[in-house]
Order: sequence, then structure tokens, then C-alpha cells
Amino acid sequence: MNHAEVNWVGYRTLMRKELTRILRIWGQTLVPPAITMSLYFIIFGNLIGSRIGDMGGFDYMQFIVPGLVMMSVIQNSYGNMVSSFFGAKFGRHIEEILISPLPNWIVLLGYMSGAVARGLMVGAVVTGVALFFTDIHVHNWLVTLSVVLLTAVVFALAGMVNAIFAQKFDDIAIIPTFVLTPLTYLGGVFYSVSLLPEFWQHVSAVNPILYMVNAFRYGMLGVSDVPLLTSYLIIFGFIALLTGFCLWLLRKGVGLRS
Repeated sequence: MNHAEVNWVGYRTLMRKELTRILRIWGQTLVPPAITMSLYFIIFGNLIGSRIGDMGGFDYMQFIVPGLVMMSVIQNSYGNMVSSFFGAKFGRHIEEILISPLPNWIVLLGYMSGAVARGLMVGAVVTGVALFFTDIHVHNWLVTLSVVLLTAVVFALAGMVNAIFAQKFDDIAIIPTFVLTPLTYLGGVFYSVSLLPEFWQHVSAVNPILYMVNAFRYGMLGVSDVPLLTSYLIIFGFIALLTGFCLWLLRKGVGLRS
């Protein structure tokens, strides 16, 4: 087999392993987000939304759907990567992959593809749940699909960084709890940043999730608090930065060969 064939077999094997893992425990990977988001739709959409009224020219329920879908994609693509890769470290079978003839970029791509797949599957499930509560009309399919895919890639890569540096199971919960969740909730999921005082609008501008949520909201509803081009530039910038960092960490063996 030549290098291309070896790389393809390696990538396909890693991808199949990740998909099998996701589907085998579907009760843990796909069902809980659907239940959680249903509660969000009931509490925020129906109960609180009826008091808030319109936002951004849309019914409040319609306004929060893109944010909740994106929140589920972010959390699950990140969570799948960090749990899967750290599990491989903890079980010591990551060493078998590291000594294989696979280049680091194939290892990264294989794990990332699984994390992205879970993020997109959960996003599709949450979108299906949303249909029980409101009508969904996609404004721009290209923007919608590209943003959700690219965002899943960003947080899959971020999950890889967390998994590489984590030394114990507690370490894989610190970033999601104290960094990812606050940034997500403050990223315009439930509100338009135009409603904030000017100072807090400037503070929100440094939150990258704000740009991802608003780009996705533009794709679905046609409205956004930030320029679409800026959102794409930030997303691609994070992908380039995190990809380079992950490959460097894998090459150096940080947290893997000690």
C-alpha cells in the first residue's frame, strides 16, 4: 500500500470508531441534548418568550432557535472530542495510534471528523425538536450549513487541545464549565446584543461565539448583530490557529509521551 492508501484506511478506521462510539451510546450522546433543548424551548420560548414579544423582527421563539441549535453543536462537538481523545490517553491505546505510520494530520482529522459528526447530528436533532414549537424558514442554506460545519470544526479542535493537556478527568470539565458555558450564554443565544448598553456591547465583541451564533442566525433568519464577513474571518482564523497548535502539540508529544 502506498502512503495515500495507508492514510485513507487510517482515517476511515478512526472515523468509523468514532461514529460507532457515538451511535452505540446514543442514549447518552443524542437523547439528553434533545431533552435539554426541549426544556429551553418550553421555558424560554413559550413561558418567557410570551412576555418578551418580538426580537429582531421575529417571534422570540424563532429568534432563539438558531442560538440553541448552535449551542448544542458547540457543546457536543467539543465534548465528544475531549472525552474521546482523553479516553484514548487514559486507556493508553492512543500509543498504538502514535506509533502507527499515520501522520499527525490524519489522526487529528479522524478524531475531528467524529466530533463534528456528533455536533451536526445533535444539531439536526435539536432542529427537529424546534419544529414542534415553531416554524423554521431558512434564509440562506449556504451560510447556514457552512457556519454550523465550521463552528463544529472550531470546537472539535478546541476540545483536542483540552484533551491533550488534561491529566485527569476533572481537567476535561474545567474549560466547558468555567469558559465554554459562560461564553455561550453571553454569545447572543437568548438576546440581541443591540439591547445591551454600549459598554457591554464592546465587551461582547471580544466573544468569538457571538460571531458564530449571529452568522448562523443570519443564515436562518436573515438578521445579525455583526457583519457576516467578520464572522467568517474570525471562524477561519480560529480554525487555522487551532489546527496549527494541535498539530504542533501532537508532533511534540505534549501530554502524550510523558
